[in-house]
Amino acid sequence: MPSRAMLYRRPSEPQAIEVVFDQEIYLVRLRRHRQARRYTLRVQAATRDVVLTMPPRGTLREACDFARKHGGWIATRMCRLPEAAPFAPGTVLPLRGVPHRVVHRRLARGTVWTEVGSDGERLMCVAGDPPHIERRIRDFLHREAKRDLEAAAHAYADQIGVALKRISIRDQTSRWGSCSTTGALSFSWRLIFAPRYVLDYLAAHEVAHLIEMNHSARFWRLLHRMCPDVRRAKVWLDLNGADLHRYGLWPDDLGSTRVGRRRSFAG
Repeated sequence: MPSRAMLYRRPSEPQAIEVVFDQEIYLVRLRRHRQARRYTLRVQAATRDVVLTMPPRGTLREACDFARKHGGWIATRMCRLPEAAPFAPGTVLPLRGVPHRVVHRRLARGTVWTEVGSDGERLMCVAGDPPHIERRIRDFLHREAKRDLEAAAHAYADQIGVALKRISIRDQTSRWGSCSTTGALSFSWRLIFAPRYVLDYLAAHEVAHLIEMNHSARFWRLLHRMCPDVRRAKVWLDLNGADLHRYGLWPDDLGSTRVGRRRSFAG
């Protein structure tokens, strides 16, 4: 929290409040911002958090009144969040944009691999005991994302004659990729769920920043020369990007902001 905003924070002020709507209880996190001029609410799709931003001199009572007044909006937005898709047998995961159904092969050798079933269905097979399934799938997806992104980034770097320093693969929630002032590139491993042309676009986007550390007209001209699928990839991300964060979540994770159900008793 910015130091100036902390000057206005009350010592006993909670970090979150509860809002009840239609017998459901929602947890709303409070955040003060020194540039805020009014109270605002937003739902962060990637983290499933409901965040209420307060002006520096706003009061807890005003924040509570504002949140409760918009309980219906909170409930509607939470209900619109994509359905959880855990790393578990039966889940369909879009590896590189292609649906693969997770199948458990407990006694098989190996860890995770893909194959095509007798009926033509694409499968993601996982060996070993059930407690290891989730971790093995996650590790596999991280490796695949790292391999694809490193290959794409190096190809684009060679294309425009720049050298890459370091590439990191993370679980970023606010952006799909980034380029630091030192030239280090970082990408979300969740891009492995997107079609290949989307991953290529993000790789080209960050590599282009090694020459143009901005989003000027010169940057976009360079990017369009490097990657012909810029517009197509941007449209796909606008329509489907938020959906990528639901993979690896369990149903309980989707309800982490919903902390309970109010019980009513007839007299």
